[in-house]
Amino acid sequence: MAWVCGAQADGLELSGDLALEVRGFPEAAGDPAQGDASVALALRPEFYRAWNDEADSVLFSPFVRLDQNDRRRTHVDVRELTYVHAAPEWELRVGARQVFWGVAESNHLVDVINQFDLVENLDGEDKFGQPMVNVAWKQPWGTIDAFVLTGFRERSFPGRDGRLRTPLPVDVDRPRYESPAGPRHVDYALRYAHTLGPVDFGIAHFHGTNREPRLVVAPNRRGAPSLRPFYDLIDQTSLDLLAVVESCAFKLEALRRAGMGETYAAAVGGFEYTWVNVAQSPLDVGLLGEYHYDERGDRATSPFNHDLFVGSRLGFNDIADSQLLAGVVVDTHGGGQFVNVEARRRFGERWRLELELRMFMNTPPEDLLGFFQRDDYVQLELARFF
Repeated sequence: MAWVCGAQADGLELSGDLALEVRGFPEAAGDPAQGDASVALALRPEFYRAWNDEADSVLFSPFVRLDQNDRRRTHVDVRELTYVHAAPEWELRVGARQVFWGVAESNHLVDVINQFDLVENLDGEDKFGQPMVNVAWKQPWGTIDAFVLTGFRERSFPGRDGRLRTPLPVDVDRPRYESPAGPRHVDYALRYAHTLGPVDFGIAHFHGTNREPRLVVAPNRRGAPSLRPFYDLIDQTSLDLLAVVESCAFKLEALRRAGMGETYAAAVGGFEYTWVNVAQSPLDVGLLGEYHYDERGDRATSPFNHDLFVGSRLGFNDIADSQLLAGVVVDTHGGGQFVNVEARRRFGERWRLELELRMFMNTPPEDLLGFFQRDDYVQLELARFF
């Protein structure tokens, strides 16, 4: 976060925030166990210590969530616990880390290193820390990152009392794996990144357990129907590319993946054009457009298979760093729409207010987002930094 007010004592830097979240659902849930509103707290501290002229450092970022309704959303995690040694031409990073790949706004297609924390949000921005050893070799002709990923993190799913869940409960206690080693399977990844003029690009390959499980209908321990996660082994080769030409940024993420019973290609590409200081004001207005393609079509395990995203980003360039992002994803085959609005504003040096609006409109029941047809919501989060 850019708005962190930190404290420092004996070389140890502390920053982070404590946030109160209120979420309301206009429509009644399909299950009486689910509520129409919820209140939650989140604590996100960050501890940082550097020495040896900052050539060595440790970062520790725990996360604590307390949720009023959903017991699965009440959880504790280590987002990062990493030791870094930085040399002029290489870096060593050991521990639990978060790695971000990709450039698209509406879907993080090629981002495969970390597991999503789905009880936090559907947007894929919240991740579990992934245990790893990562060596980066930095040269004038590019950077090569090699990853050895140890210890698989299973995906989180809302519980029976939570909203934005599947109609059948997910049996998170009995996942299945294609690998005989199960969650102890060691995964590997390699990525080459470079900048050529206005173009930044990355080419990567991942071999290991897919972070996205297939949900297979199976009886739970009590014999009731449930969805049991199955984690396949995959090989994924990907490209992410960002080209900035004057006021326009062109974006592309593409992959070819083998596993899950087939080999397929998928991509998301588009642009973001920004008008700076509109009408001689501080306001910046961005227009975004992206298209999603998945070779599997309606068989895809992702809702983004033949979808168009159109949106706008407003930057007010004020002292409160006010921002607004609004967009809609339209299924060009099924006709459903997913509306997303995010806004934030800082108050003073230690407070921030965020608004989030999600709407699922005209989504057919067979669509993957059809599960959430009654789960439109408005969320406010008030955070205090320390």
